Amino acid sequence: MKKLPFERPTGHYEEKILSIDEQICELVKKRKELSGNNPGFPPTEYIQDWAKKYGLYEDLLNALFGTLRADEQFRPQVEPSGFQKYIPVLKSVVKGDSLYSVTFIRQYENASVVNFNIDWDESGDSSDEYIGHHHFWELYINEDYHCTMEFGGGSGEHLNNNFIVSPRLPDDVSGLQLIFRENEEPFESPTGVEIVIDLD
Repeated sequence: MKKLPFERPTGHYEEKILSIDEQICELVKKRKELSGNNPGFPPTEYIQDWAKKYGLYEDLLNALFGTLRADEQFRPQVEPSGFQKYIPVLKSVVKGDSLYSVTFIRQYENASVVNFNIDWDESGDSSDEYIGHHHFWELYINEDYHCTMEFGGGSGEHLNNNFIVSPRLPDDVSGLQLIFRENEEPFESPTGVEIVIDLD
């Protein structure tokens, strides 16, 4: 999803803390490397102990470690520009009571956009099952591509998600695999549902 541009909240900066702030950045980098960029979240008792030991608020530490845990959300997003063409895909997979499909890929000069749809029959759904269709999805292709959800929405018995892929996919996408993974929350709590679309 598109992010709003960041605006510095104040013009003031206490230059005396410059070296400390740089050390914080160095420690964040080291933390990412040591954890394999999968740090989890400190247990509540650690948060409580650190808050008491350093005179900090528990909610501040919860917010800090929550933000550090989800740093992928802050990766700069490519904005597709220079539309070139559509690549028809027209592939679908039935899983459970749902039809998952990729109808097309839009090619731009600097990126691609993959269109992913979910359709189901609402007539027999309970409200709990309906809510299950509104989880968060991520797209994985391989290590060469970064995929970000640009847009998601729908109504009734249909959901549509668009994923920005960078760098741009080749015009001949045959042999690629699109792997869509469902999460209960953005970037976390996988449900175990995985939809694989093979392109030929």
